Amino acid sequence: MTDMPARRLLLVHAHPDDESINNGATMARYAAEGAGVTLVTCTLGELGEVIPPELAHLSGAALGAHRRQELAAAMRELGVGDVRLLGGAGRYGDSGMMGLPDNDAPGAFWGAPVDEAAEHLAAVIREVRPQVLVTYDPNGGYGHPDHIQAHRVAMRAAELAADPGVRPDLGEPWDIARIYWTRMPREVAEEAFARLHEALPGLPFTGAAEVDDLPGVVDDPASIDVRLDAGGTPYAAAKAAAMAAHATQIAVSGPWFALSNGLAQPLFAVEHYQLVKGEPDGPGVGDDLFAGIAPAAPARPEGPEERRGGTA
Repeated sequence: MTDMPARRLLLVHAHPDDESINNGATMARYAAEGAGVTLVTCTLGELGEVIPPELAHLSGAALGAHRRQELAAAMRELGVGDVRLLGGAGRYGDSGMMGLPDNDAPGAFWGAPVDEAAEHLAAVIREVRPQVLVTYDPNGGYGHPDHIQAHRVAMRAAELAADPGVRPDLGEPWDIARIYWTRMPREVAEEAFARLHEALPGLPFTGAAEVDDLPGVVDDPASIDVRLDAGGTPYAAAKAAAMAAHATQIAVSGPWFALSNGLAQPLFAVEHYQLVKGEPDGPGVGDDLFAGIAPAAPARPEGPEERRGGTA
């Protein structure tokens, strides 16, 4: 029997780089504190637009393979050693932006039956037994089909993993105590963009993005249940380094970055979460995803199907 870390966090993301942009500081913090941090990435982002001219020749499967290497490098920066590709490498392909023909391509994640994909994730849940799951809101943060599908699959997998009548061959049932969606308070974003506009003339970017370009923006501050502030800590630097490791997709310049459109965005050292399943530790905004959850380190059976961690 093998002991597990007392605190276990599972994150579900659509493409390599999403995890570092949205939750990089969170992942670095909990990994450094000894929590078990598992990342499940649903596609390899084969349709991403490449920024560096010297890598512009990459596309399709070659880009996916390169982004897998970037993901491994980013996870080294964050100290995360358990990275899974949903259903195995190549199971689901990048679906492209909403409304494009790529959405309907064979193998695109957007077209995958939700329960089928969720069973792959339920197997991971029953193996690593996380107390906390982090994923996107129902709009996938900003409407990308793979992000929306990742939300659907994550939420459904949590249900399937807890149901003893579903796929007993996948392991003992596990009910995740808390599920959070990644969020960004509009007021926080607007303040950061005001600072960005002041700094923009000295930045190597063509302009500035808009607040509504950010994933998970919410108007109601009351929807924020946890605020993790990595400002001034090594976790903020680890997040920036992890984002920079995704060099095909992200250009980082100090506390700012840009995607392939060249429009600058703030690199947030503070990450926000909305609790959508489970009980909060108390009133007000907390500063720990696990607060109030009793630490537990159940043993798990060893076997040929067991994954002991490793990078994608």
